[in-house]
Amino acid sequence: MQKAKSRSLSDIVEEQITKWQRLRLSQKETQAAVLPCITLSRDPGSGGTEVAKRLARDLGMDLIGSRIIQQVAERADISEKVIASLDEKEVRRRDFWIDSMFRTRHIWPDEYLRYLTRVIGTIGKQGNTIIIGRGGQFVLPPEETFRIRIVAPREIRIRNVMRDSNIDLEAAERYVYKTEADRNAFHCKHFRADWTNPIYYDLTVNTGHTGVDGAVAGIEAAFAVWKGIHYKE
Repeated sequence: MQKAKSRSLSDIVEEQITKWQRLRLSQKETQAAVLPCITLSRDPGSGGTEVAKRLARDLGMDLIGSRIIQQVAERADISEKVIASLDEKEVRRRDFWIDSMFRTRHIWPDEYLRYLTRVIGTIGKQGNTIIIGRGGQFVLPPEETFRIRIVAPREIRIRNVMRDSNIDLEAAERYVYKTEADRNAFHCKHFRADWTNPIYYDLTVNTGHTGVDGAVAGIEAAFAVWKGIHYKE
């Protein structure tokens, strides 16, 4: 569900739903299991988006970014299309897990959060997708989801933003600090959680020491082990 400038949000979603329908039909015919998802949380400037792109390419997974998820959750008509793409059995499983998450965290969701969690929950049940941001690590069941966090020292992240965005030090610092604050506020408001707590992740990778290449290699190796322990294809 990667966004292209020439396509509308509705076109992007329709294309992804069609792909899910073909995949579901193939799985029924071959009796193959639904493949797990990966959620990826990243510090601004840590290279997390590039890591996600490479993982999606190497592992043959769909990549759905935080902006697309945000836009879908904000459009009730589009959200309903995504939410309705599961069969009845998977809908019950999705809603049971999400409702239990609300109860255990004592969350009283507004309309936006209801759409957001059901959109992410639907993507998770469709499987074989890397989901960037938007609290996916809290929404999807941990036994069905490999949860990654990408970090790096702040000074390295600021330098990365300066290089990638071609901006000066002051602007890069503002971006990093503001984005950190926005993500902290988002997770506190909607999930009542400290998103930086390593307990919420299966693997945390410091790209300041490994680089993007090392992060991708390490994640792929760890994901293979995780699937062997938690997931039987």
